[in-house]
Amino acid sequence: KFVPSDEIIWDERLKDDGKDPIRPWFQASVDLGDHIGVRFGYIPPRSSEPEWYYLSHSDYDGIGGLADILRERGYEPGPLPTIPHETEPSWWPFFRSLPKYLTSRDRVEWRKPFGNPRVPDSQVPPESVAWHVFDETDTARIIEACRGREFTVNSFLLSGLGSALFVDVAESTERMKWMVPVNLRGKVTRTRDSENHVSFVTVPMERLDDPSTVHRKIYGALEKGDHWANWNAYTATLGLPHGLKRALVRMDRATSELMVGAFSNIGTWNGNGEFDLEGDWLFAPPAMRFFKIAAGCVTWRGRLSLCMHLHPEISSDPADAKAWVDAWVREIQAAFE
Repeated sequence: KFVPSDEIIWDERLKDDGKDPIRPWFQASVDLGDHIGVRFGYIPPRSSEPEWYYLSHSDYDGIGGLADILRERGYEPGPLPTIPHETEPSWWPFFRSLPKYLTSRDRVEWRKPFGNPRVPDSQVPPESVAWHVFDETDTARIIEACRGREFTVNSFLLSGLGSALFVDVAESTERMKWMVPVNLRGKVTRTRDSENHVSFVTVPMERLDDPSTVHRKIYGALEKGDHWANWNAYTATLGLPHGLKRALVRMDRATSELMVGAFSNIGTWNGNGEFDLEGDWLFAPPAMRFFKIAAGCVTWRGRLSLCMHLHPEISSDPADAKAWVDAWVREIQAAFE
């Protein structure tokens, strides 16, 4: 079922019965040309090129997608991770967030030209893509650099990503907002354990934010229940006509705030080598018009990988994604060199 391909794999077990509040928003993006495939890459041993897989984000999230790819290969990852944060589901954060949908959008101005922007095509995955895999030694150094500090590895990586991109941001842009997905398993039940269970929080990053500041912003948003506000927004808008959903996506009003990109870390897999599957894995969320820079991380057998791809309206030149991934790697390595 899951074979390397440029085509998005849709899960035929899931039919659109009109009751799924998430699927119509992804369909609206597809109608406007967005490729909504969650990107996975497997780099076999002694190879440098990934075998790419794309699973529909209306059917899968990053954790669920990798889990089902492994199951298809005969490996059972066991119970999928659940949300560690204790904030209980509530509608109040959604009602509190409503004024944000009417406010002006914060846009990022770039100081650099990009290569060959083009009109998106929902059948063509982003062509500006790059990746990096840290070896076991450097991965251990990254973990050690965060140990006992006021931030997690996740906050450290996002901070480095922001610093890498701010070099190319015009001085007139004071902040850029990032989507950080939040796994809701354990508090939300869907048809399959691998189905899309993610909400998100918005993290506004400023030029001088360090990892501790980024960490406080992420957890401050979680304490306020912003992830429940965004999750319940899907349910609240279930009855909106499809044409209106499409118009809201086109006008950058599909979310309460406009975000420059999405950063997702789907955690540690096969840490003890229980699966006899060597090589490396890559992951990135889809790059869509309301988060056009998409960066993802996964740790497989003690090796952390970074992967980034850019929405074609920014660039279709792989050199642009590579320049940012290289800068991101330098920011990370500077912490332990």
